[in-house]
Amino acid sequence: MLGAVASFSAIAIAGREAYHEMDVYELMFYRSVIGVVIFMTYGALSKGGFAQFRTQRIGLHFVRNMVHLVGQFGWFYALALIPLAQLFALEFTTPLWIAILAPFLLGERLTKTRLAAVALGFAGVLVVLRPGLETINLGSIVMLIGAMGFAGAMMMTKRLAPTEKPMTILFYMALMQTPVGLLLAFNTLHWPSPITAMWLVLISILGYTAHFCIVRAMSLADAIVVAPMDFLRLPLIAVVGVVLYAEPLELWVLLGGALVLLGNYGNLMAERKKA
Repeated sequence: MLGAVASFSAIAIAGREAYHEMDVYELMFYRSVIGVVIFMTYGALSKGGFAQFRTQRIGLHFVRNMVHLVGQFGWFYALALIPLAQLFALEFTTPLWIAILAPFLLGERLTKTRLAAVALGFAGVLVVLRPGLETINLGSIVMLIGAMGFAGAMMMTKRLAPTEKPMTILFYMALMQTPVGLLLAFNTLHWPSPITAMWLVLISILGYTAHFCIVRAMSLADAIVVAPMDFLRLPLIAVVGVVLYAEPLELWVLLGGALVLLGNYGNLMAERKKA
């Protein structure tokens, strides 16, 4: 899980550096293209070959990846507009959006515990954004929409998980998002410089190592042990923002982020007791 924390934090740094030359559409396109190359290489060299990518649920893969594209766009777009700590604090609202949407999309119950977690998380978002005291900027709004996109993608992943392997889900993510990324980036697309190309490759590789580490961690320990470790990303990225980009270490962002994380953790504890 620490590998996932390090990967997600490094993606933020690599994304910031790539932004010196690339716009968000180009960044997303190259990330997907590199992913296709990675998975084609994996399929050619691995024992299962390309047969392991076969699926009978191509429609659900498409829906998942278009929703995930919204989340990915929101994350990368906001990356250039708001401090890293604020970006991660708002990203952590994803489980709370799942709690809100799951009763409608997955038929799950919105229990009192889940409702309390949502309320606590919403309070945390208000602390981070401080409407009325601060001007709510475009980056914050886009990141919240991105978090909803990630929530939708996670729910689609849950529906795919009984029949699809993690590598199959990731393969179709890269394959389906590439043509959409090309369409969006077509007017500004250009070859990156060697340095920017290095950052783009790093973004793509780290994205998949982060997901792999999470899946592996979940297989080695209970979610109640593993998931809270992801919360280390918030203080870690706050320090990164201060050291590398001279971003202010805002107490309100950390306090609001803590409330969001506390809501998530309380929900995890309740689910653990039920299990």
